[in-house]
Amino acid sequence: MIETLKQHVLSGGMINEEQARELAAIPNKEALYEAAHQITHHFMGNKFDTCSIINAKSGNCSEDCKWCAQSGHYKTNVTLYPLLPAEECIRHATHNHKQGISRFALVTSGKKVSDKDMAKITETVRLIKQACDIKCCASMGLLSREQLQALYDSGTENYHCNIETAPSYFRTLCTTHTTQQKLETIRTAREIGFRICSGGIIGMGETVEQRIEMALLLQKEGILSIPLNLLQPIPGTPLEKAQPLTDEEFLTTIALFRFINPNAYLRFSGGRARLSEKVQRKALYIGINSAIIGDLLTTIGSRVAEDKVLFTSEGYSLTENTCLLYTSPSPRDMRRSR
Repeated sequence: MIETLKQHVLSGGMINEEQARELAAIPNKEALYEAAHQITHHFMGNKFDTCSIINAKSGNCSEDCKWCAQSGHYKTNVTLYPLLPAEECIRHATHNHKQGISRFALVTSGKKVSDKDMAKITETVRLIKQACDIKCCASMGLLSREQLQALYDSGTENYHCNIETAPSYFRTLCTTHTTQQKLETIRTAREIGFRICSGGIIGMGETVEQRIEMALLLQKEGILSIPLNLLQPIPGTPLEKAQPLTDEEFLTTIALFRFINPNAYLRFSGGRARLSEKVQRKALYIGINSAIIGDLLTTIGSRVAEDKVLFTSEGYSLTENTCLLYTSPSPRDMRRSR
């Protein structure tokens, strides 16, 4: 069955929920991993996409997401601060650009940013674009169409909005907003011209079937940059005592996501520090072909130089243009090519 479904995907077909469940139940995981590797190589080659992020505004979030250290509903040790000044963001952006990182994302806590903060953010993006040639991304919650348009006009190219988990499980983890609101934000951002980045967190108590549900929703939405976070239980949050996934559960999830989303960048994100180097290398072999590197939001990230050695030693190239496979051309790209 693995061979049949692999050939189906390689020939341009997409697998459905029933087929994905059958793959998940296969006892021969090594055969599943090898098939996912072949799909990755066929569709994505050896290109590897890198990005970095800065927590541009931290804490005091109104939302009750059970996994998040920045929620105002829980008592955690997260550092609280307002929107960072432009100078600090520019310093981080230029530093990451010098290290050869392709993208730099401004990330803010909260359901959405205020119009006052948005005016500062758009000016910061313009100044970053003047200072260096790094591509700018943003993750700022459920923005209005007007805010998204202003962000796009400033030079921001990619918008990130995780769906976090399966729609059938989301309400268990968050009651202050919905999956549908996230999808509306994603669709509006795409209409404006953004490339879209959206994924989620695994290991929050969801079932294998719900991980498949999340992967299929991302497939349906045509998402081609998918961060796969591994839950890092934060003291003070409702998930602080969540049981960690086994290595096999994590690697199987990557293989399933690759079968379901064959031409997407599957991205190492939060929680990678919990994995051994052996498991990280196995994940890269199976289907991980992008990563957030450097510091993360509220936990320690990775060392850039060490990551570069890790990724290239697994056969990936960090110097090729990844935008061509990221998604279909945005209006801004089409204008530039004329």
